[in-house]
Amino acid sequence: MAICALLLAACGAAADSAAGPLTGRGEASAQSGTPTALPAAMIEAADAEYTLLTNLYERTSPSVVSIESTFIDAAGASATRRGSGFVYNRQGHIITNAHLVNDAAAITATLRNAYVLRAELVGLDRFSDLAVLKVNTAEERLAPLRIGESASVKVGQRAISIGNPFGQETSMTVGIVSGLGRTLPSAELIEAGIAPGFDNPSIIQIDGAIHPGNSGGPLLDSKGLVIGITTAMRSDSGGFQGIGFAVPADTMRRVIPDLLRQGQVDYAWMGISVMREDGGYGVAGLSEALDLPVERGVLLRGVTEGSPAQLAGLRGGTTLIDVRGELVCAGGDLIVAVNDFYFDDLDGLVTYLVQHTRPGDDVELVAIRDRRPLELRLQLQSRPAQNRPVIDCMAAQ
Repeated sequence: MAICALLLAACGAAADSAAGPLTGRGEASAQSGTPTALPAAMIEAADAEYTLLTNLYERTSPSVVSIESTFIDAAGASATRRGSGFVYNRQGHIITNAHLVNDAAAITATLRNAYVLRAELVGLDRFSDLAVLKVNTAEERLAPLRIGESASVKVGQRAISIGNPFGQETSMTVGIVSGLGRTLPSAELIEAGIAPGFDNPSIIQIDGAIHPGNSGGPLLDSKGLVIGITTAMRSDSGGFQGIGFAVPADTMRRVIPDLLRQGQVDYAWMGISVMREDGGYGVAGLSEALDLPVERGVLLRGVTEGSPAQLAGLRGGTTLIDVRGELVCAGGDLIVAVNDFYFDDLDGLVTYLVQHTRPGDDVELVAIRDRRPLELRLQLQSRPAQNRPVIDCMAAQ
């Protein structure tokens, strides 16, 4: 019926033309009523974005890899997990998500032209959800992608992902960056029992479709630079909800060299406890209720026993106050800067520590205590494997 409707419409246009030729701007032929083609320059301008995407796909898709991991459970049964990755260098290193290969018994990587290779795990990091694989093949089969800088990424800019959703190899999805500064509990999602509280910071949120199989694929900007690696999608019902997440390129720049060198990542740790900032319980949201002198920074709920924070003299809260139905630890130090880097919230502080510091580094903190500025020096330690007691307002009661 749809075809018939189109045909009838065309016949109607021809009949009208016969009754009286169209005149004026030359939108149609006087003989047939058929619209004339738009000027070539106008068509090219309208198709410019699609030309860019086509060119970008042709340049970058040969670098995208299909990852297949095999897992063996305690009963000896096998299961398969599929995802994506991309070529990092001509030495055969491939970047993907840690959750795709964690505890895998065997891993295969399918390069362009359906060339299948066995892949070895070089190293993985559950906190960033990044992993490095190695394949042995000729250099001409490998087309590395360039890692960009995610610090300059803006909400609203184009975000292009290439991966293997549902096994459909090298599929492109186009959207925009719809949010920045998100956090994910990546390590806790990958491995039960791991020390909680160390979120994956500065996550890029995108509106492009991310489906099973896209994980581990590159997130690209319009120049073809990798600005992130797709890692998760938001799902409250088990289906796609229109929100995807990517680990930023700046985190990759920090993590990947360590994975190549030593197979793991050693993160710097301060030993502070902070209330979850969701729902307006960051410094900005608490500033009026607690009469804080600033609207940016991190308000300490407590400090961990024996941590760098405690050794440096930082103090947690002393009084429990009900703020909009939630108990808030008030009276603690308010950290506003580290090494002259001023941040808005906990994500900003954690992002700086992850991307710019290592265990053993000395950092200069600017804090506020009793409405007065305070400068402290703190020596960072490695993240502990197990949780330690925290000194906070609950302990002070």
